[in-house]
Amino acid sequence: MDASPAPFVPPAPKPRTAPPSFLEMIRIVYRNPLELWGEPSYNEPWISVGGVGGPLVVANDPGLIRHILVDNVRNYKMSVVRQKILRPILRDGLLTAEGEVWRRSRKAMAPVFTPRHIFGFAKPMLTRTQAFADRYVSGSTTDVARDMTTLTYDILAETLFSGEIAAPPGTFESQIDRLFETMGRVDPLDLLRAPDWLPRITRIRGRKTMAYFRGIVADTIAMREERLKRDTDNVPQDFLTLLLKAEGPDGLSRGEIEDNIITFIGAGHETTARALGWTIYCLAESPWEREKIEAEIDEVLAREPDPVKWLDAMPLTRAAFEEAMRLYPPAPSINRQPIEEDRYGDLVLREGATVLVMPWTVHRHRKLWDRPDAFIPSRSHPGNRDRIDRFQYLPFGAGPRICIGASFAMQEAVIALAVLLSRFRFDTVAETNPWPVQKLTTQPEGGLPMRVMGRG
Repeated sequence: MDASPAPFVPPAPKPRTAPPSFLEMIRIVYRNPLELWGEPSYNEPWISVGGVGGPLVVANDPGLIRHILVDNVRNYKMSVVRQKILRPILRDGLLTAEGEVWRRSRKAMAPVFTPRHIFGFAKPMLTRTQAFADRYVSGSTTDVARDMTTLTYDILAETLFSGEIAAPPGTFESQIDRLFETMGRVDPLDLLRAPDWLPRITRIRGRKTMAYFRGIVADTIAMREERLKRDTDNVPQDFLTLLLKAEGPDGLSRGEIEDNIITFIGAGHETTARALGWTIYCLAESPWEREKIEAEIDEVLAREPDPVKWLDAMPLTRAAFEEAMRLYPPAPSINRQPIEEDRYGDLVLREGATVLVMPWTVHRHRKLWDRPDAFIPSRSHPGNRDRIDRFQYLPFGAGPRICIGASFAMQEAVIALAVLLSRFRFDTVAETNPWPVQKLTTQPEGGLPMRVMGRG
């Protein structure tokens, strides 16, 4: 009997064996925070240290993570540094809002993300993916990372905005890249908690891009409002209409509506896009896993035309996507700050400390995972998934602020993978040399150039 192939170990920074100097730390945080973490981050339940920006706690223990994100969630707010990065982009959107503003936004959006609505999105997701797949030419080389950004944006526009986003064609992908390249980085001045009046180079560089997205939002709202005035009865009851109907003294302000549209246009598709790209890459480097998934997809598509049912019918495909999100979590850090001093066992979490729940380190922690650096989709196969602690696997976060679009993303991902992998194989080429870089999301530096071959 042939031995099973050794699992693929995709690229990732090696844990540091010694702490960096202060200046080197500043450079790393700006260039790529994923390269900062040392051996203790992948071996200890938590790390508590003092720093230039004040006390820092890195939480890896599932019990501690539950305590912060669920059991004592009222005592934790988004950290100051995270707010400084995100608020210039998203302002009072769902990702950055706190307190009553967050509650109003969450309540306004909840009806869109019920199971009934999400199931209703399955066919538009399928149609958009099929149309996108038609663009591929067998034997060509393409940047899969860029392609997945385009695809998930197409799906987002069709499902949440009924195809009515006022974005000029062909510009979105480059603008998104620039947004995350500039506004999505940690500025050294933020890390040092410098006063807000000191100019941040990253923000200055990103002003033009932010103006682009704010312009899209203003034009999109104007288009929909004109349609509401002209033909109220036939306006799509989608995410955009729901937000506009929530406007008022007891609902959302116009600014909050705009901020939430920015949040979903600018970031709502990006996490799924990155996870899809990493999944396709890992499968290309694990052909024995890809063959299993191709067989599953072919079998399901031959008997089940309804895409609503694919998520449950394709457990191997789903597992590959979940494993890629473990290795390359779309949101690699969750940043919190205690409002009042807190304790967990003998750990003291001081008021105002920066508390990092790092899916990047938790998902690769040596005390929580067997062969944590390897791509092993069977971890999430039926019968195995139940063995994973809820708080050691956090691709969508946890607690009250868990990603509202998690079910949407899972359905979208399986439909996209089913369509693409039923028609094509994506193989690495000599230029495929991705390096994971944290720019809000976990992005492949250098993209994912891959050869597309029809499966015939």
